[in-house]
Amino acid sequence: MREVYIDNNATTRVAPEVLEEMLPYFCDLYGNPSSIHRFGGKAGEKVREARERVADLLQAQQPDEILFTSCGTESDNAAIIGTLTSYSEKRHIVTTKTEHPAVLNLCKYLEGKGYEATYLCVDNKGMIDLDELRGAITDATALVSIMYANNETGVVFPIEDIGQVVKEKGAVFHCDAVQAVGKIPIDLNTSTVDLLSLSGHKFYAPNGVGALYIRRGVKLFPYIIRGYQEGGRRGGTENVPSIIGLGKACTLAKETMPVEQQRIKVLRDRLEDVILERIPGVLVNGDRSRRLPNTTNMSFEAVEGEAILVMLSEEGIAVSSGSACSSGDPEPSHVLKAMGVPSTAIYGTIRFSLGRYNTEDEIDYIIEKLPPIIQRLREISPDWVEGKRAAG
Repeated sequence: MREVYIDNNATTRVAPEVLEEMLPYFCDLYGNPSSIHRFGGKAGEKVREARERVADLLQAQQPDEILFTSCGTESDNAAIIGTLTSYSEKRHIVTTKTEHPAVLNLCKYLEGKGYEATYLCVDNKGMIDLDELRGAITDATALVSIMYANNETGVVFPIEDIGQVVKEKGAVFHCDAVQAVGKIPIDLNTSTVDLLSLSGHKFYAPNGVGALYIRRGVKLFPYIIRGYQEGGRRGGTENVPSIIGLGKACTLAKETMPVEQQRIKVLRDRLEDVILERIPGVLVNGDRSRRLPNTTNMSFEAVEGEAILVMLSEEGIAVSSGSACSSGDPEPSHVLKAMGVPSTAIYGTIRFSLGRYNTEDEIDYIIEKLPPIIQRLREISPDWVEGKRAAG
């Protein structure tokens, strides 16, 4: 059976170039990077190189602004908890209703510990209101945490406009950029962002490695207490092979992004346009002009998204109905609920997220298989049949 993977916002395959650079550090150059002998020195040198590569992709001012972590969730937790611990007199957080669960669930947990959290609304395109943000930040606000790009819809927030408001109010600005890094350019040299989270497996590095950018001068209490690794900012021996892989993935992203960004956008737009042309009752969720080039989130009226997923999977096509971290949750997406997607469509939502290895032929295959699947599902949908009767 043919296989088409178009769920790259959930995870990506490891790039062959990344794996090749990692392999020697499993069995041959296996030293602890903190050791002073030759084995440790070789590993430590590659960790330093990887830190420089991550900083280069993000256009950070200094490599030592990069802290290696195990994943995006750890980076988010380290940023939020570390800031609150550093500014213990301030017990208020501002975020949005459409954040990743790594941020939302942490904020809800912290509310149970006596902190206050404000969750900003979004409009039907997934955008926040800067005036609402400005009014939400108080003297008690330690941190504003707003994602760079939404993992479900691909909507890209106006990060620098948000950052200007945060800086005017004197709070720390954290940005979950897990879905943005490697897909669109980020320039932290001139940015208002204080802390930025990323995860390697979203752009062709392995699972189990991430990073947190910490702007020089920003106070951040260590999240993992505490060896001397990572400049004393995170205890635990570094995951050397995966850190090397992350560094290589950053270099690949910088080299290929200008071409790949446009190529993937063309494929995404063709998929989206043909689906809208051939299938009635379809909504595209989110701002179609301000979003990641690889993502389209579509709701099909009067059908169940899970049924679409199963039938596409039977044809060898892998997509998702939203965040992989919420898989199995029977409730509709919290992102789409916040955007006000109609109840007739919200349960029939599919996210297509393209990547470096997708081809035009694969898009043609999806276009061939999806319309008859939706038609078959609607033929047994009471809501669709009743709607057709009422319209006719």
